[in-house]
Amino acid sequence: MKLPVIKHLSQFIEENDQDYLIETIEVLEALTEVSSLKDEELDVIGELISNMYGALEVHKMTKGGMDKKEALNTFMKRVLGSIDK
Repeated sequence: MKLPVIKHLSQFIEENDQDYLIETIEVLEALTEVSSLKDEELDVIGELISNMYGALEVHKMTKGGMDKKEALNTFMKRVLGSIDK
């Protein structure tokens, strides 16, 4: 996950609608079922999906009243905390 990408996608959600990301995630998830994809291609798709889910989480926190910067930091701490376990 890349914080600048999540931040950019969060801004996109604010300016447009989260439904765009949800539908894009659905398309990317459907693409992962293509049997001829290489591992590297699946990794890229997985990274994109992870960043989009991260942006949706950050958006959810900001809708709940949290400051955007605080929401980004909270999300990344949660991600890093789950990696450390």
